Amino acid sequence: MKTFQGNNISVFILVGFPTRPELQPVLFTIFLITYILTVAEHVIIILTVKANVNLHKPMYYLMCSLSFLEIWYVTVTVPNLLNNFLTQNNKISFIACMVQLYIFISLACTECVLLAVMAIDRCIAICFPLRYTVIMNHTFCIQLAIGSWVLGFSIAMVKAFLIFRLHFCGPNVINHFFCDISPVLNLACTDMSFTELMDFILAMVIIMIPLVVIIIIYICILWTVLIIPNNVGRQKAFSTCASHLTIVIIFYTTTLFIYARPRKANPFNRNKLVTILYSILTPLINPIIYCLRNREVQHAIRKSITKYIVRGSSAAS
Repeated sequence: MKTFQGNNISVFILVGFPTRPELQPVLFTIFLITYILTVAEHVIIILTVKANVNLHKPMYYLMCSLSFLEIWYVTVTVPNLLNNFLTQNNKISFIACMVQLYIFISLACTECVLLAVMAIDRCIAICFPLRYTVIMNHTFCIQLAIGSWVLGFSIAMVKAFLIFRLHFCGPNVINHFFCDISPVLNLACTDMSFTELMDFILAMVIIMIPLVVIIIIYICILWTVLIIPNNVGRQKAFSTCASHLTIVIIFYTTTLFIYARPRKANPFNRNKLVTILYSILTPLINPIIYCLRNREVQHAIRKSITKYIVRGSSAAS
């Protein structure tokens, strides 16, 4: 099962989800349906925002950026997992493993920053409504979105480089369903004290700074909402923030559990379950949360579907 190149591992073995053979098709079907639904949901959001002029606003541009991110978030891990279920070939080359690790943590870091940017947008809309269109103009919105991606991928590049330079001499079995930081670190056979310290510091920077910003912003939003004189205005303000706050709580609860640790995480199977929650289930439920709490999006989706049905009927006749 092991393939070595000199004193370095050239191939890793992903343990995945070891179960009885008859359960493998069931797991394959579950993950396949989850992946298709996730991608479809996010594509629908992006196309809906693009097709409806009423949604050409900073909040929805940032929502599209998040949807685009989460399409890749599941694509970087789930197709490989599906292939492993089908072929029972859990091998992944060292280079492919490092690429997967880099892209995944890049997307995770980007989402941390992007969620903070979305909170800033909501803060300006609620606390400074008369100046919102001036402050959050199209150019500034695009700059914030691009800045989130650049910062996320830059931080991840440092983290990935520190891991890439480690020495791996065996064993080569990763107790996970993809190449994540802690499971890979568990296999290094050189001194990792500096790498672990830097990884922890960078994780705290990219997770905690945006989280602190979000907390401060919501304190400001809460203070502003409480002084709104009528209940209708309060409910509308809370409604615009509820979906974003729900996503923030789910995402940060799980990422803090996995990544905000000053040492290697033990390769317990429970970590896989937590990882499934934020890397696969969260991208699946995020569009549902946004649509359930946002009447504009619901109306735009219904309008787009109706228009598509009408066009189909006209073409058929």
